Amino acid sequence: MESRLSAIQHRVLRVLAGFEPQWTLTGGGALVGFHLGHRTTRDLDLFFHGQRVLDEIPERVAGHLRADGLDVSTERASPGYRRFVVQAGAERTIMDLVAEPVPTAEPPTELEPGLLVDTPHEILVNKLTALLRRSALRDLVDVGALLAAGGDLERALHDASLKDGGFSPPTLAWLLEQFPVEALAASHQRDAAPLVALRDHLVRRLLAP
Repeated sequence: MESRLSAIQHRVLRVLAGFEPQWTLTGGGALVGFHLGHRTTRDLDLFFHGQRVLDEIPERVAGHLRADGLDVSTERASPGYRRFVVQAGAERTIMDLVAEPVPTAEPPTELEPGLLVDTPHEILVNKLTALLRRSALRDLVDVGALLAAGGDLERALHDASLKDGGFSPPTLAWLLEQFPVEALAASHQRDAAPLVALRDHLVRRLLAP
């Protein structure tokens, strides 16, 4: 699979490889860079597992990046979250640092020296729980791509319910029925028909006895 991460995204990962405490690349960056390459992404999601707050981690991360000649600015911040905008000339990417106290469903793998990446199963679980909280077209697209690549929906649903006490297949089915696929597809200049078909297929599977 050919990575579809941008040059600056690869640079950020190279600079931060081996950083302590250890972080894990997850979400779209992991999918397009190491697993599926089915789309592009504007951001990198770095999870610090076992952490409830980030404390001094964001400042240290920014220091590493600046030492490599990158410009780093903060866009959003809270005790357990920091969003950076990272730039090098005309190139830019968003980087989200997240303190994640919830245990993983499956441990990450070290795909390059010092670079831990969440597995497709772990990302599928997280994408299913994300669909409870937001209507983001990329989450639906990623779930469809992961299932097409052999993801186990039943196992992922089980693990999602362990991660999120409010998660259940009927609840997700109800929310997917309200998912504004047509409007979101239009705003992204995408064909809505296959996405509607994917949503309806998921709803049927979620409600199957």
